[in-house]
Amino acid sequence: MKEALKEAVKAKEKDEVPVGAVIVKDDVIIARAHNLKEKKQKATAHAEVLVIEKAEKKLGTWCLQDCDLYVTLEPCLMCTGAIQLSRIRKLYFGTSDPKGGTVRTLINIKTIPHLNTYPKEIIPDILHDECAEILTSFFKEKRRIRKLLKKEQNH
Repeated sequence: MKEALKEAVKAKEKDEVPVGAVIVKDDVIIARAHNLKEKKQKATAHAEVLVIEKAEKKLGTWCLQDCDLYVTLEPCLMCTGAIQLSRIRKLYFGTSDPKGGTVRTLINIKTIPHLNTYPKEIIPDILHDECAEILTSFFKEKRRIRKLLKKEQNH
C-alpha cells in the first residue's frame, strides 16, 4: 500500500484526486497508476482502471486471477466492475469512500449473487490513516481555494 500511496502523491502533484493503485503478482509490482481524469479529460481514467489496463498489457491477458490490487480508496462502481471482470484475486484498499464506495460502503459486492466471485478476498483499511489524510487534505485545500476565489469575485 505504500507504493499505492506514492502513486496518490503523484496524482495530488498533478492536481488530480489523490488515488493510487498497484497490481502485484508473485510478490512483485507489475503495474502502477494514479488518477488522471483531469489530465486525460476521460471519466474512466481512475487509478484502478489504468492499473488494470497496464497489468493486462504487461501480462498479455485480461485475466488477472493471480494478481492482487492495492488501492488507496475504496473503488467506485465502475472500478469495482473492472476489478470483478478482470478477475483480480485480492483487493486491498486503504480507506472507505462514503460517497462512492461499492465494495462495502454503499454496496457490498460480496452480497450480490453472480457478482461476488471476484475478488476472492477483500481486505480494507490498509494504512487507513495515511490513505484518508491525503484525500482529506486535498479536498480541504480545494474548498479553501474555492472560498477565496468566491470572496475575490464578490469584492
